[in-house]
Parts: sequence; structure tokens; C-alpha cells
Amino acid sequence: MKFIDEANITVKAGNGGTGIVSFRREKYIPMGGPDGGDGGDGGSVYVIGSTDLNTLSDFRHTRRFAAKNGGRGQGKNCTGAKGDDITIKLPLGTVISVAETGEVIADVGNNSSDPVLIARGGFHGLGNTRYKSSTNRAPRQFTAGSEGEQFDLKLELKVIADVGLLGMPNAGKSTFIRSVSAARPKVADYPFTTLHPNLGVVSVARHRSFVIADIPGLIEGAAEGVGLGIQFLKHLQRTSLLLHIVDAHPLESNESAVESAGKILNELKKYDASLYQKPRWLVLNKLDLLSEDEQETVCKEIIDGLKWQGPVHRISALNRQGVEQLCQDIMAFMETDEMADNESI
Repeated sequence: MKFIDEANITVKAGNGGTGIVSFRREKYIPMGGPDGGDGGDGGSVYVIGSTDLNTLSDFRHTRRFAAKNGGRGQGKNCTGAKGDDITIKLPLGTVISVAETGEVIADVGNNSSDPVLIARGGFHGLGNTRYKSSTNRAPRQFTAGSEGEQFDLKLELKVIADVGLLGMPNAGKSTFIRSVSAARPKVADYPFTTLHPNLGVVSVARHRSFVIADIPGLIEGAAEGVGLGIQFLKHLQRTSLLLHIVDAHPLESNESAVESAGKILNELKKYDASLYQKPRWLVLNKLDLLSEDEQETVCKEIIDGLKWQGPVHRISALNRQGVEQLCQDIMAFMETDEMADNESI
């Protein structure tokens, strides 16, 4: 299935049903009073998160969703039927905004187990019974129901992950996620092997795991739309930690590892300052291609060249060198971060 992370839809709540003018007409009661019932309320439109969905591809062809109108009022003070509500299932992590203004009206996050109201149904119209009074014994007034809300909406899926992988194409991000989880993204020796986000669950121990996201690699000019990665940077916005994976031994590149890594940081900063401020670890990959002496020299050059102040991990994703320790450290970070969040509540 093709990965679709944006879609535009129109939602229309049902109109309220019209009240009616009616009078009681029965045998022996030829001049009975008013008995026109109210209309029914229009149906509303709700959304709910579903773990069964992981893409917005269902909305490429079905773009309009409308709830039922309320029923017309009936005689004998019978109220019209309420219009049926509709509930739209969305992947967890979908942000819903008004297409014209960009105003966010709902965020289907991890805890969205209850339906969220998106468009409210119209209010029912009133029948003539409502207008009966001591001075108006045979009212002929009634009201039509109000219109249901209608919106043109933009759906934007941002995958929910704890850890995001950041780096140039061919830095080894897909190999890394394959080595630590059951995810099986395509791996090859050419850029842009990854064409859409991949999620993997890393199980460190029983009941201790985290979710990691791999997105297409970034290149210079990504913030202006060059390459593929800029389309998917939004999928890193929900993460708690970024792993900046750097190819410590770029064989086919005209740039040094420091130059490539520096460009990634510049693109990240231009795209979103808050994303740039997230906790970020440097992961030096493909060390199996270097001798022990070369490893020390190359790693020091990269760290000094980037003026890196945060944590640094040295790994080879291909043969899992240093990978287990990295996963343990990530798990410890996630648990500490979760504890800090709980204490702040």
C-alpha cells in the first residue's frame, strides 16, 4: 500500500429537521389544540483514532463525509428522528486542521480512544405546539431546523515514535532499524532507498521497548524542497530523541563526514527551530570499515569538527557492533524522560 500522509476532505453535519404545524383532529374532538412535533437534531461528524490504519490512502478517493439530516416533526406531538452520526477512523497521529485557515481543530494522538467531535449537527426546528399560549390557542408558527456545520479539512499524518533517525541518504539508517527491530525497510548501496517512513519496535527487555522511526535521508537544500526528506521531517516532531547517524567512512562522497553532518543540522534548523532543539545524539556508523587506529582518529575529527557537546555512540549497524549498548542507553533515556514528565504533572 502506498504511504499517504496528507489528504483533504469535506465533512458535513446533518441539518436539523423542520417542526410542523398540526392540530389534533379526532372523532368527537373536531377542534383539538396544536400537536405539531419538533424536528429531529441533525447527525454530527466524529473522528476516532484506529490502530488498524497507518496511512491516509483511504481518503484519496473518498473525500466527502456527510451525516444524516434530522427527520421532520410529526403530528400527535411526535418528534422527528435524530439524524445518524458518522465516525471517521483515522490513523493515530493525524492532525486535523481547517484547510483555509490552517487552524488545528483536533489531534488524534496516542490516547484518542474516544470519538472527537468535528462538525456539530443542526438543532431541531420547533413545531407549533411550542407556540401555544393563553392568548394564542391555535398557533401556526413553526421553525425550520438549523444547518449542520460544514468544513473543508486537511488531514496530516505524523507518525508516533519515541526516537527518530536523522542523516544523509546512505548513512545506514535503514540498516540500523533492521538490526534493532523487526522492521524490514529496503536496503541498498544507493541514495534514497527509503522512500517513506518506517517504524520499528525495539524490545530491550520484557515490558521495556520503544518505537523508532526512519525517514528518507536529507540533502542540502531540503528546507527549500530539494530531495525527499523534507516531506517527512514532520514525522520526527513527536519524537523525544533524535539519533543523528553519520557515515564515518563515506566512500563515494566528495564531502567529508563533518561537512555532510553540518548540512543536515543546518537544514533541520531552517525547517523547524523546535525540532532542532530536541535532544540529539551523534551516532557514528560503519566503523567496521575502519581499523582501530583509524576509528579513533576519524571519530575525533568528526566530533571536534561539529563541536559536538552531546552524547556520542560508535556503532556498526551491519554487524551490530555497539548497537545493543545504544539501545540500552536509549531505553534509559526514555524512562528518565517519562519519569520527568510524570513529576511535572
